[in-house]
Amino acid sequence: MTLYKLLGKKCQLFVLLNHEKMGEGVKKEVVVATLAVMFLTGTAYGSGYRITEQSIDSTAKSGAHVAYTPGADSAYFNPANMGWLEDRGYLEANLEWIYLKSITYTDNRGGWHGGSSEVENFLLPTLFAVSPEYNKWRVGFYLTHPGGLSKKWMQPYPRTFAEEFSLKVHEGTFSLSYKFNEMVSAGGGLRGIYSSARVKSKGLVAPRVTASRYMKGDDLRWGYNLGLSIRPVEKVNLAVTYRSKVDLDFEGDAILWTSAGPAGYEGAGAVSVPLPAILALAASYEFFDQLTVELVYERNFWSEYERLDFNYPVPLNSPVLINVFDLPKAKNWQDSDSYRLGLTWDLKNSLILMAGFAYDETPVPDTTMGFDLPGSDALIYSLGFRYKLTKQMDFGASYLYVDKDDRQVVNSVLNGGFTGSGAHVVNIGISYKM
Repeated sequence: MTLYKLLGKKCQLFVLLNHEKMGEGVKKEVVVATLAVMFLTGTAYGSGYRITEQSIDSTAKSGAHVAYTPGADSAYFNPANMGWLEDRGYLEANLEWIYLKSITYTDNRGGWHGGSSEVENFLLPTLFAVSPEYNKWRVGFYLTHPGGLSKKWMQPYPRTFAEEFSLKVHEGTFSLSYKFNEMVSAGGGLRGIYSSARVKSKGLVAPRVTASRYMKGDDLRWGYNLGLSIRPVEKVNLAVTYRSKVDLDFEGDAILWTSAGPAGYEGAGAVSVPLPAILALAASYEFFDQLTVELVYERNFWSEYERLDFNYPVPLNSPVLINVFDLPKAKNWQDSDSYRLGLTWDLKNSLILMAGFAYDETPVPDTTMGFDLPGSDALIYSLGFRYKLTKQMDFGASYLYVDKDDRQVVNSVLNGGFTGSGAHVVNIGISYKM
């Protein structure tokens, strides 16, 4: 997640501050934190704002889909594994439905501070393709959605930070693999990342100071993805993949307004947000010529995200605007780990069963956590199947459930607990071997 360009050339920002119950000590934290939301709102079910599961198999195995990827989705999850596929073309198209549960926040200071987020539903199509082999080379293509989605709070205090933050992140490009021999294959490719977003907020920052905001924009950035796969013996697959860090340097237009006066600001604005690097180490082993077990360790380098700092070509002319929109906001996210287990059982009668389990850490510390991304550690459970319709075509479906821990937080904005966070994910699709 990260990640999102909310200040583009067509970006608009309209701010209206009104809160008679919030003191000056809270004012700076509230609205500067509101800006942080624009770049950090995510699915609330992955590490940070990631969406790891992008295909039938990856959803069915809780993301444990790096060492053993026997289909077209290897173009995304591990391009090196394209070298292990049979010498034919592969194609897969999926549709993923994500249901985000409502999150309840109960504040120790009193009722008006609390609230519940809106239930969210999303449909995400994905596409994967791999070419036949050409002199040990393979070409792959993919279209995925590795981060984004939305968070909405309608109650007075939470909506100061996140009335609506809708983000879409798309990744798609070509990848290549080269099979050195029957033991070693390597791959990689460019990552084309296009993102768009819409932001609305209303809230309280100081006595008799009113405000609201609307903002939208888009962006295009590039990174790279590398993979290496080794088969020391026939039934063992060892793999390592690395997705690069991408610095998203946003530049666009901003409109700032405050009832405290003097006049607001309308002009250029800029901010930089990192999309962190991800390292995955994986191993799979095939038992009894039917059961494949895969273990995956992921390191998400979120510590690159230290602060959020907006910049303008001229000084802002209002102390309120400076406090709200110009002061750097500390984030201090932490590197996080994910541990994944995937099982694939080939019944040898046209049916393949899959299941998975994962433990996913949150990178968000207590000191900078807010309504934008009320993250917590999660346990992930999943299952799925593939059924061979013909010699060339398979149909598949998978289901994943995310159970996030309740979390108590005390900082400059929060003094309470989040409960009920979680998600349901369903993925269905068709794969075809040419």
